[in-house]
Amino acid sequence: MDHDDDHGISVARTGFRKNDFRDAHRDEGYTFHILEQGTVNLEIDFRQYRICAPSVVYMHPAQVHRIIHFENITICSLSMKDENLDPDSVRLLEDIAPAEPLVLTAENNRTLFHIFEICLHFYSQKNNTLHNALLKHSCNTLVSFVISQFQDHQKPEAALSRSETITKAFRKLLEKNYRRAKRPGDYADQLHISTAYLNECVKNATGVPVSQHIRDRIILEAKRRLYHTDQSVKEISFELGFDDYPYFSRLFKKATGMSALSFRNKNRD
Repeated sequence: MDHDDDHGISVARTGFRKNDFRDAHRDEGYTFHILEQGTVNLEIDFRQYRICAPSVVYMHPAQVHRIIHFENITICSLSMKDENLDPDSVRLLEDIAPAEPLVLTAENNRTLFHIFEICLHFYSQKNNTLHNALLKHSCNTLVSFVISQFQDHQKPEAALSRSETITKAFRKLLEKNYRRAKRPGDYADQLHISTAYLNECVKNATGVPVSQHIRDRIILEAKRRLYHTDQSVKEISFELGFDDYPYFSRLFKKATGMSALSFRNKNRD
């Protein structure tokens, strides 16, 4: 998605007959793809999905993704940089990320497509004196509707158990602090609870202890950088908060079963 420098928004409806997009990449903005027709095999953060129309895919800017295969598809796409999104939408988009591709009902697909057509119309009306405002507001409407669809498939806040509420708060903190806070106690302190209680809640809600969530988040970011950037393993280690490069290398190999360089070479073949 190429953003117009004037407003940091890209809108497009495109048909493709064959896959010419095999390279993994990140998008500059928050990106939404509405699969109008066809089927796509897509990899998002090293997990593969088979997506059939009508569906919507939400990509967070941090996520690395690539198309594996498709034939004869039509996609409606919107990408927005965060400065153009309503602040509440940015907060909600951070809350629902990472989000698995979502199958749309026929009714919701029609509504989403109608909103998209308005966005696409205003995107082309560059001579309109209120072009930027019309485009921004219409695109924010589309984003709000997409968010509502993902929220409808989540458990309501009021229905969350105490363990689920604490786990959700922990995950928010983890996303912001995983580069510098690597001990379960770091997160327990911020939540004003004991480390043992935090671990109990997280394990009850997810089946996985806090320490593994922390490790998995670090390894995910390492994989993203190995896949998407040309940074050395040592540079990646340092940016993820590890002064001890050999320790990071051992941690990566223990988590993935291969060295960081082997992972890079395997996934770039």
